Amino acid sequence: FTGPFSDVVTTNLKLSNPTDRNVCFKVKTTAPRRYCVRPNSGIIDAGTSINVSVMLQPFDYDPNEKSKHKFMVQSMLAPPDMTDMEGVWKEAKPEELMDSKLRCVFEMPVENEKTHDMESNKMMSSSLLKSDSSSLPPKSMSSTLDDGEVKKIMEECKRLQMEAQRLREENKQIREDDGLRMRKSNMMSSQHTSVGMKKEEGLSARTVALIVLFFVVGVIVGKLVL
Repeated sequence: FTGPFSDVVTTNLKLSNPTDRNVCFKVKTTAPRRYCVRPNSGIIDAGTSINVSVMLQPFDYDPNEKSKHKFMVQSMLAPPDMTDMEGVWKEAKPEELMDSKLRCVFEMPVENEKTHDMESNKMMSSSLLKSDSSSLPPKSMSSTLDDGEVKKIMEECKRLQMEAQRLREENKQIREDDGLRMRKSNMMSSQHTSVGMKKEEGLSARTVALIVLFFVVGVIVGKLVL
């Protein structure tokens, strides 16, 4: 599977029947929740082949994480009078079964191939969704949006932009109010300081006047005594 893995990535598995009899097949995986296989079982006519689409669901890719996902293709010769495929698999003997095991490999494309791979993956995913949309899980179908959903998303973006503008204006008004309050506070504190200084100057003048008065009274009293 070639990334990026933000969307459904599809790989085709070609199964061929080289025998002269019909062959039953079944595809199994160790991670059934991560993959969608169509068809995952069926019959291959003698001397023909069939393509199986293996769709990897979107996930967060970590290049340091080693993949342990595996697939197994089981097959056996179809009985001539087969009517119930599930019953045939249940009644099959171990020596009648054949299997092939496959290991999954995840790769990220180089820079100059990313655009082409993304477009091809999107085209393959959209065609598969249209042809088999009823059988895909909800997560893989969520990548396609109709016009109504797109319109709702655009309206929500506009509403969020208006809300952000309103919050910026409120924030600006709050900063202006805070600056005005700080200027008023500074003016009031300066006025209180000037009043206190005037009071201290008045007290100092009174003290000097009293000292001079006491000095003059003392001189007069001393002269009278002498």
